[in-house]
Amino acid sequence: MAGQAAGRGRPPLPRLREQLLTAQVVWIGLVLAGLLITFSVLRPDSFATSFNLLNLVSDAAILLLLATGMTYVIITAGIDLSVGGVLVFSGVTATTVMEATGGESAGSLLLGAVTAVLTGLAWGALNGVLVAYGRIPSLIVTLGTLGMSLGGALLITGGVDMRAPGELNLGLGLDRFAGVPQIAWISAVITAVLGVVLAQCRFGRHTYASGSNMEAARRSGVLVDRQLVKVYGLAGTLAGLAGYLSLAKYGITGVSAHSTDNLQAIAAVVIGGTSLFGGVGTVVGTVIGVFIPAVLQNGFQILGVKPFWQQVVVGAVLIAAVYLDQWRRRARDH
Repeated sequence: MAGQAAGRGRPPLPRLREQLLTAQVVWIGLVLAGLLITFSVLRPDSFATSFNLLNLVSDAAILLLLATGMTYVIITAGIDLSVGGVLVFSGVTATTVMEATGGESAGSLLLGAVTAVLTGLAWGALNGVLVAYGRIPSLIVTLGTLGMSLGGALLITGGVDMRAPGELNLGLGLDRFAGVPQIAWISAVITAVLGVVLAQCRFGRHTYASGSNMEAARRSGVLVDRQLVKVYGLAGTLAGLAGYLSLAKYGITGVSAHSTDNLQAIAAVVIGGTSLFGGVGTVVGTVIGVFIPAVLQNGFQILGVKPFWQQVVVGAVLIAAVYLDQWRRRARDH
């Protein structure tokens, strides 16, 4: 009887896991709030301005798309190193198509967007098929497709950046809605929808199940292999869209400018509380994880601090986040 009473008093593992994850999201949320307050106090006339904060949001929008897709992948206990290369390749193919179709008309710009998204989807689906059906570790698969996509972009461009159509750069790249850049709105809406899908929909539940215990998920009726293909396809699709938005924002393909995007996305996801071991994570945490490095970089620039310190601080926060993840797993298992 005593043992039964003790068992009733102990929270079930899913509930305990949810409580620990919530605690970590709250912790990193407080870290972000502390950074915002600190920089606002130190430089109220430079940091805490609508112009600067809108620039900060715009700068983080593209990385947010990559990190949202990466959240799904890491929850399945996988990894996707190819997102930076897919972003570049999608931007290059979109620019090529837009140049071939006139470049300035609305139809041409729309065709470029569709090309970028479908290109990203193709790369993501390839990753998913090789991981799910080829049984090749995701680290190896996506490292390979990273090289393939970047190499393909260099072959198409000859190593020289291509310029986006002026209508795209001056339109979507600069247009605002309610004072906020349209790129930021697009990223925010997609992130919010995928956050709800992950938390509330069957697709999200199957994603968690695939990362928590793949064999148990199969026995409960989840088509794990198909789910993995869908998840990697989603990550690739978001990387393709990010490539198009990058074109709009910066006006060039930036072939050599996205070499660390994959690492930044992974860092943001892990800082946001998603477990590298799979089965745990939220899009809300990822959003916070994206903005911590962005705020640090912006604040250090305004303060005149060497930007290298941002890498030091983000590295320390990343190590702390992984340590907390391991502590959380030990607490859950006991």
